[in-house]
Formats: sequence, structure tokens, C-alpha cells
Amino acid sequence: MSQWIAVGAYDDIEEEDLIRFDHEGRTFAVYRVDGQVYATDGLCTHEQVHLCDGLVMEHVIECPKHNGRFDIRDGRALGAPVCVNLKTWPAKVEGGQVWIQI
Repeated sequence: MSQWIAVGAYDDIEEEDLIRFDHEGRTFAVYRVDGQVYATDGLCTHEQVHLCDGLVMEHVIECPKHNGRFDIRDGRALGAPVCVNLKTWPAKVEGGQVWIQI
């Protein structure tokens, strides 16, 4: 059964940046781009590196280890060395808080 989980304040996420969010043994990456929020799994599908140390450029997260890139809107792997998509999660802003549905 899915539920909405509060991640933190919307204003705590800089524009074109992300935060790491851990919940029940799982790591998520929560992004703010063009005023919208997005959420993906927080580990790269290539070598399980934390994406929170990566670089956000528009709607793309670049893994800090081997520079693999994913589209944060749909989790699509954008080329070598990554070939497995990231799982994405619904995200919203309500009352100044960011929420993800897991």
C-alpha cells in the first residue's frame, strides 16, 4: 500500500539541486527543477553510488562516479555506462513541504 511521506521543506532544496532522503532502509533523491519537485531512487543503477553527490543540469542527474546520466522526470538512463533506468516516485509540494509517494 502506498503512502505519502514528508521529505522536508520545499525551500530547503535549492533550484537545480537535490537532497538525499532515507526512509525505512531505502535511499531516495529528491530534486527541485524549474520550481517542480521530482523523486527517484537515490542510488545509481550502475554501481550503487549515492546520486546526492551528483550534478543536476536541467532535468538530468549525473552520477558522481562514472558520469552516467538519468532523466529525473522518468528515470530513463541516457547512455553508457548506465543502461538500467532509475525508479521514479510521485512527488508534490503541499503546505511548503515536499512529499513523495512510496
